[in-house]
Amino acid sequence: MTADLHGLTRAEAQARVERLREELRHHEHAYYVLDRPEIPDAAYDALFNDLVQTERAFPDLVTPDSPTRRVGGSVLQAFPEVRHLAPMISLESTTDVEEVRRFDERVRKALPGASLTYIVEPKFDGLSIEAVYEDGRLSRVATRGDGERGEGITENVRTIRSVPMRLREPSTDAPRVLSVRGEAIMPVRDFERLNEDLEREAKPVFANPRNAAAGSIRQLDPRITAKRRLDVFFYDILFMEGGPAMGTAFDELQRLGEWGLRAAPEARACETIDEVIAYHAEMDARRDTLGYEIDGVVVKVADLAARRQLGTTARHPRWALAFKFAPREQETTIRRIVVQVGRTGVLTPVAELEPVEIGGVTVARATLHNREEILRNNLHIGDRVRVVRAGDVIPDVVERIGPADDKAREDFQMPDRCPVCGTPVVHEGPFDRCPNGLECPAQLKGAIQHFGSRDALDIRGLGRETADQLVAAGLVKSAADLFSLTAEQLKALEGFADLSAKNLVDAIQRATHPTLARFVYGLGIPQVGTETSRDLAQHFGRLDAIAQADETALMTVTGIGEAVARAIRTFFAQPENVRIVERCLEAGVSPVAPERPAADGVLAGKTVVFTGTLAMPRHEAEELVRREGGRATASVSKQTDYLVAGEDAGSKRQKAQKLGVTIVTEEEFRRSTGG
Repeated sequence: MTADLHGLTRAEAQARVERLREELRHHEHAYYVLDRPEIPDAAYDALFNDLVQTERAFPDLVTPDSPTRRVGGSVLQAFPEVRHLAPMISLESTTDVEEVRRFDERVRKALPGASLTYIVEPKFDGLSIEAVYEDGRLSRVATRGDGERGEGITENVRTIRSVPMRLREPSTDAPRVLSVRGEAIMPVRDFERLNEDLEREAKPVFANPRNAAAGSIRQLDPRITAKRRLDVFFYDILFMEGGPAMGTAFDELQRLGEWGLRAAPEARACETIDEVIAYHAEMDARRDTLGYEIDGVVVKVADLAARRQLGTTARHPRWALAFKFAPREQETTIRRIVVQVGRTGVLTPVAELEPVEIGGVTVARATLHNREEILRNNLHIGDRVRVVRAGDVIPDVVERIGPADDKAREDFQMPDRCPVCGTPVVHEGPFDRCPNGLECPAQLKGAIQHFGSRDALDIRGLGRETADQLVAAGLVKSAADLFSLTAEQLKALEGFADLSAKNLVDAIQRATHPTLARFVYGLGIPQVGTETSRDLAQHFGRLDAIAQADETALMTVTGIGEAVARAIRTFFAQPENVRIVERCLEAGVSPVAPERPAADGVLAGKTVVFTGTLAMPRHEAEELVRREGGRATASVSKQTDYLVAGEDAGSKRQKAQKLGVTIVTEEEFRRSTGG
């Protein structure tokens, strides 16, 4: 929709601008803070474009807190120094359970007879910031710096959509001046996508989400920050002038949420130190499922008057403690360096290490990323290095630590030819790539494994080892060959017998009617992940429409820019890729067109969370929610409508009970949705 500005008076334009801004702020809060969008992206874009056009026609109506100011302004010359309204002091930290108990003893001794409650919450691994609101409007943001002064990063933080530029209405009780402390983070999924984009552009990648968040928020060009998905969680009020009286940290979190500031999730009350220790263990077990990096939990006395009574030392508050997780980094030695060839042909050097335990896992291999990372870190075989493990991602060698034994030290150089097929490699920035495509066995193995992966055709039994065997035996030269495999052929492979061979053939045949989104994802189109595949399927509805779309048509799909559109167009312009698709279709593969989400479905407008072990695959359950017009999310909040609890449901069930969320069994969910 295009704004009709013909004959509009200034007063009418001002009313229009205020209405559009209010609507956009409401939908930004629903999408970026509550994770519960109320309108399609296209409808939001139409509102945004109307506002842009109206402000362009009446430039005197533009204000600093307009949603249109989020796109990023001109390049900054430098970050100004900013003095904080209140000190941003650091926390004393420990990984020792006994030290946590001693902290509890000191607090109770200093507050004799007090009824003590702790608030515990995740310790975010990001960049600490102070945001200041004056008369309800965001006036400035700064990094923590030395605790007294930081760098002004206001223009960059304005581009982060989960940070409101105005406190939400009604905010009549909001203070005239409000200083809040938060943590700027980059969600793990967005970190991985950013590194993939940087790799494709032959630029250095970030070592971890924390570095990515800090590097993104400290860009001198705010437009770069605007392109990267950052979030901010707020957890402390540093200073208030005016505003409501608050007695506990829970009051603060409630007010932050009411004002539209994304409050720290997973916060919980603990009456005893044993409950604190149990919370720490729970979060340690769950940390890889949260979607963002944490490195421990924060324990704070909840009562604000008690905090004032306890006071602070020169460096730390006496009422808070960072209870960190066991370190996920260790020192070890590089035994040798091998080179792996991935599905896209990129050669990745991998260090084989003296085995070392990190976070309860024995680590013997770690990625070295590319040739320039090896040079930058001055790495050699025989070096002593620091290795970091985060989640399920292959560990990283992040730095060389101290001199190596020169006699045992060997230089390493990336090969000039593919170590698998012998094809001369091509150099693309810091990367080396084998251009041999599916003629390279390593790339073919990766393509076959990807095609049968859980998010693609979900072929049970087609893992890495089986893909390796099929390629080595010459049974498959593309994904299309899978559909002509016979049990007799499989029984000739090591580890296959009558039953296992039949099971794999049956699994392949069951995969001949995948959803269109799964089939598109399974093709392994560069830069096209699960969400983009789903967007393409929903937008075009047919495989041939996607294959024939030009770049302009592709860029009309939500979330697809010029680079992704070019990658899709290039993929379908290559005859060998088209032939593989045609052969799959000839073999009986029939991608199923997506059903439009039901506006009147039983879950229309509802948010559903799954927990525990389900009889049906999780991705199928989430697809069923989308089909019925609902939204499936990973965490329980006040905005959750239903929690579907399977076997061994744990903390999510407990949180849902506390929040009054409706809890249903899987059977009840199936009956209500017709699943």
